[in-house]
Amino acid sequence: MEVSLNAIVTILLFILITSSVQSSTEIITRFQQYLQINTAHPNPKYYGAADFIISQAKSLNLGFETLEFVKGKPVVLLKWTGKNQNLPSILLNSHTDVVPAEHSKWIYPPFDANVDEFGDIYARGSQDMKCVGLQYLEAIRRLKTSGFQPIRTVYLSFVPDEEIGGRTGAKKLAESEIFSKMNVGIVLDEGLASPNETYRIFYAERSAWSLVIKATGSPGHGAKLYDNSAMENLLKSIESVRRFRASQFDMVKAGLKAEGEVISVNMAFLQAGTPSPTGFIMNLQPSEAEAGFDIRLPPFADPASLEKRISEEWAPSTRNMTFKLGQYKPKTQIDDKSGKAHISPTDSSYAWWKLLEDAVKKANGKLGMPEVFPASTDAKYFRDQGVPAIGFSPMANTPILLHDHNEFLNQAEYLKGIQMYESIIKEFTSYAGSESDEASREDL
Repeated sequence: MEVSLNAIVTILLFILITSSVQSSTEIITRFQQYLQINTAHPNPKYYGAADFIISQAKSLNLGFETLEFVKGKPVVLLKWTGKNQNLPSILLNSHTDVVPAEHSKWIYPPFDANVDEFGDIYARGSQDMKCVGLQYLEAIRRLKTSGFQPIRTVYLSFVPDEEIGGRTGAKKLAESEIFSKMNVGIVLDEGLASPNETYRIFYAERSAWSLVIKATGSPGHGAKLYDNSAMENLLKSIESVRRFRASQFDMVKAGLKAEGEVISVNMAFLQAGTPSPTGFIMNLQPSEAEAGFDIRLPPFADPASLEKRISEEWAPSTRNMTFKLGQYKPKTQIDDKSGKAHISPTDSSYAWWKLLEDAVKKANGKLGMPEVFPASTDAKYFRDQGVPAIGFSPMANTPILLHDHNEFLNQAEYLKGIQMYESIIKEFTSYAGSESDEASREDL
């Protein structure tokens, strides 16, 4: 029986398309399986996530180990060994935990990973940041399938507790002897979604400060007017903070500065009053009142100036006020020699940055202007060790929904992100450089 050339081509195209569809379906299914593991605080199912990651590592023939610097907080570390183990390695970091979700406020249950008719995958962690962890693995799967062999070794770390500070996860890893022996030359960590076609990329981040202001005063009758009550003094402080916040926000609204370049202050809680079985005692002015604030400080801001503002304007002792300030102080934030902010270079003369730019272009992507990450990530702990870290989550044409209701990521964007990481990992691990990469480290 003779078969025409056109028929053969048609059959081959059908097989190719069918194979591609099946492959995409399998990729999305694996993503859904990871999202369906409820790793939300306060009771994240870390071991379920660890088991899933290890199962993927086994399917890819990657080395793996589980580290437990703190009991109940597993860090899963995977390894793809490169040809030249003397060269500094690449670390791809992601966190397994997610923030809680108000189930009643979601269109779909937040841990079902439902896909709607538009291909949007609704799940807590779909953007922040289970997508990135699985995209790393899927990119390596594609590279291994193509027969690619890296020159540099690639590590993948899946860490706990990023959403509550990372001190029992990434911080422990970064400060460990294990990390030192890994000889990491560059870290990739999370970024943010972009509502347009360009991918956002971050070279530094703001430091997280937590401020609690407490006002005290004599209790009084609810009908009495008098000066310096606890509530009156606290409200004066809140108004002072609000004016400062507005001045910073105005610069963002006017386009003078990006969000990550200003000091943000947002009130997180307000606590006062005397409770009663039905609510609060309304005819009793409280003797104490507290307000809590989340503050984010850019790497080139002056911490001493802000602390002075807090003590003199926001919580002056002359108004019977005290404050507690919890802050993350990067070990390497300020370069002692130059006095300049310690941040990663973002020009083409810096090898890792140029490699990333080229990789994104080769994958038909477009990078936006380098930014300071407006919040904080685990990347800070690696920078503390003198290792450069770049924040990048390939999510274009996507609303920013981290920590929001109805967090979702479109499956087409998820698949494109895998192509981005495939290109990036290939570029990074093919870079021979030098066995010390000292020039790269000094550029930091």
